[in-house]
Amino acid sequence: MSAFTTRPLTPAFGVEITGLDLADPESDSLFPHLRALFEEHSALLFRNQSLDDAHHLALAKQFGPIEDRNADSRKPGEAFEIPRVTNVRADGSVTEAMDLHTLHLKANMLWHSDSTFMPVPALTNILIARVVTTEGGATELASTRAAWAEMPETLKVRIRGRGIRHHYAHSRARISPELAKLEMFNKWPETRWNAVWSNPVNGREALYIASHARLVDGLDETESQALLDDLMDFCTQPRFVYAHQWQVGDVLLWDQRAVMHRGTPWPYDQPRTLSSICTSATPADGLHSLRMSAGQTASADARTQDQKHNKEITT
Repeated sequence: MSAFTTRPLTPAFGVEITGLDLADPESDSLFPHLRALFEEHSALLFRNQSLDDAHHLALAKQFGPIEDRNADSRKPGEAFEIPRVTNVRADGSVTEAMDLHTLHLKANMLWHSDSTFMPVPALTNILIARVVTTEGGATELASTRAAWAEMPETLKVRIRGRGIRHHYAHSRARISPELAKLEMFNKWPETRWNAVWSNPVNGREALYIASHARLVDGLDETESQALLDDLMDFCTQPRFVYAHQWQVGDVLLWDQRAVMHRGTPWPYDQPRTLSSICTSATPADGLHSLRMSAGQTASADARTQDQKHNKEITT
């Protein structure tokens, strides 16, 4: 296998990797190099790939346990199905602009990190373009690590050391109160995470926020929203953002500890489908530092919960 090459996606973060066929079994031996690039650059892009679902799942497993949001409803023996981010119904038609499913897709157009509302948050999302539109439908990434490094201390001090509470329904309510009432957005209790996630490999810190973020420790809802808006505005300045225009076969993955993302609109009469696998963060990814007790420190109970969860969801 010839050596792969990289080029920056932006001056702040991200690299495109060329000369590597992810479907080639030999590529597995290069994963330590890919993981090092992931830790260093936070986002990796591979174009012109031909990954089927099996290859997609195999790649994801190298990053960690597969996140399975439907584990509680799956029948015994029923296989895990790779989630699709799509507006296409089972019969091949597309959802209308005000359909609840389309509104759910529109909620994904708010800046967020995946799974901040889950008992164990995500480490990465690996997206593959299956069907793309003639216009729009980009995925934008924003580096909260690059932004945190440049953030004025006057803003940092307002959030450093605080916990932030997250809930799935909170982001959906910003789009539609009816959408927020659906069971799928209320099946997990509110979470509370440290506002800053430190990468245990290189020590770099990143702000950990999302559209699911609802309440900041020590602040009421109005004060929390004002602070979260200030932080979001700073982190999503153009110099911290990469906008990806999809082509069929593109593979884009990023570090959810250090990168937010959002979709952008497209003509809703056009089908669009991305396959998406999230992997769950583990203690090796710095999960202990994210969990906070009342005293702002990780607890031994949290470590036990992490180990139990990771054992249960590894597939």
